[in-house]
Amino acid sequence: MAALIFLGFASGLPFYLTSTTLQAWMTKANVDLTTIGVFSLVGLPYSLKFLWAPLLDRYVPPFLGRRRGWLIIAQLLLLVAIAAMSLHDPAVGLRALAFNALLIAFLSATQDVAGDAYRTDVLHHREMGAGAAIWVLGYRIALLLTGSLAFVLADRMPWPTVYLILSSLMLVGVIASVMAPEPSLEDAPPRTLAEAVVLPFNEFFTRSGLLRGLLVLLFIVLYKYSDSLVIVMGTPFLLQAGYTQTEIGVIRGGAGLIATIIGVLAGGALLAKIGINRSLWIVAVLQAVSNLGYYLLALTDQSRTWLLAVIVIENFITGLAAAALLAFLMLMCNKRVSATQFALLSSLVAVSRDLLTAPSGGLAAATGWPLFFLISIAAGLPALLMLPFIAPWGGDTPIGAAAHSGETASDAT
Repeated sequence: MAALIFLGFASGLPFYLTSTTLQAWMTKANVDLTTIGVFSLVGLPYSLKFLWAPLLDRYVPPFLGRRRGWLIIAQLLLLVAIAAMSLHDPAVGLRALAFNALLIAFLSATQDVAGDAYRTDVLHHREMGAGAAIWVLGYRIALLLTGSLAFVLADRMPWPTVYLILSSLMLVGVIASVMAPEPSLEDAPPRTLAEAVVLPFNEFFTRSGLLRGLLVLLFIVLYKYSDSLVIVMGTPFLLQAGYTQTEIGVIRGGAGLIATIIGVLAGGALLAKIGINRSLWIVAVLQAVSNLGYYLLALTDQSRTWLLAVIVIENFITGLAAAALLAFLMLMCNKRVSATQFALLSSLVAVSRDLLTAPSGGLAAATGWPLFFLISIAAGLPALLMLPFIAPWGGDTPIGAAAHSGETASDAT
C-alpha cells in the first residue's frame, strides 16, 4: 500500500511535461500559437493506450514479474526520454522536439497501463478506496510539482535544465517498483496475443452477463457526466459573470486544489468505512446536488465568498468521485487481463469528459446559465437510477465484480 503514493507520483510526473509545461517553454521560445496548439496532438497516446495494453497482459518481462517488470521498463525509458528534452531548442528543432514529446507521452501512457494493472491486482477489494486515494494523492503532488515548481525554476534557469532536473524525479518510481511486492496470479496470463485481445471482453461479459455488462459500461460513461458538464463550462460562466481571471485562478489553484486532495482522501476513508456500493450512491447524489452552487451563483450578484464556497465544494466532491469511480473500475477488472480491461473501462470515462460534454456550450447559450445548471443536476439522475442494478445499497461489492484477494507473490511463498 505504501508504494502506491510513489507509483502514483511517477505516473503523474510526465503528464504536464508534454502539455502545460512544454507549451510554456515553446511560448518563451517565440513559437507561434498555431504550432503550440498542434502540439496538443502529442497527448494522443493517453487516449489510445488500450490498443497496446494486451501486450502488458500477455508478455512477462524476465525480471520483477509481469506488473513491476513493465513498470520499471517504462520508468527507466521515461527518465532517459525526459532528460533528452534538454537537448532540444524549440526555436530551431520542432520536429525532433515533437518526436521526443510523443515518445514521452507513449511511455507515460504505457506506465499508466502497467500502474493501473498493478494497483488493481495488488489490492484486496476492501482496500480499493484507500489504495485509489493514495495513488491519486501521489499523482496530484506530481502535477503540482510539474505545473508550479517547474515554472518557478524556469525563471531562474533555462528550460532544458528544468527538464533535466525533473527527469531525475522518475527515480522515485524506479525505487518504488523495485521495493514494492509483486501481485500473485493464480491463473496463467493469456497464452497468446490473440487471447490477450479477446479474453478481456469474453471474461467481462461472461462474469457480468451481456445485459448487465452493457449497463455497467453505460454507467461508467454517465457516472461523472453531471460533474463533467460543470467542469467544462464552469470557467466560461464565471468569466461571463464578471469574476476576474486572477480570482478564478487563485481560488481554483489554491483552495480548489487543496479541496480536491482532501476530497480524494475523504473518498478513500468513506469507501473503507461504508464500502464501495454505498459510497457510489452517496457520491452520485453529492455530484448532482453540488451543481446547485453554480445555479445560485447564476442567480445572485458577484460574491467572492460564494465563489470560494462553490469551488471548494465542487473540487471536494470531484475528489470523492475520483476515488469512488477509480475503486469501482478496479473491482470490475480480472487480474489475468487487468491491464487491458482497466484501459478499456477508463477510456469510457473520457467519453463523458470529452465527447458528451461537447454540446454543453451550445446548450448553455440556448438555455441561459441558471437553466443549464439545473439541466446539469438532472444529468446525474440516469447513473443514480442504474445503481440498484449495479451496486445495490445493501451489497458489499458491485454485482459482477471480479475477485480481488490482494495476495502478493511473497504471500504465496
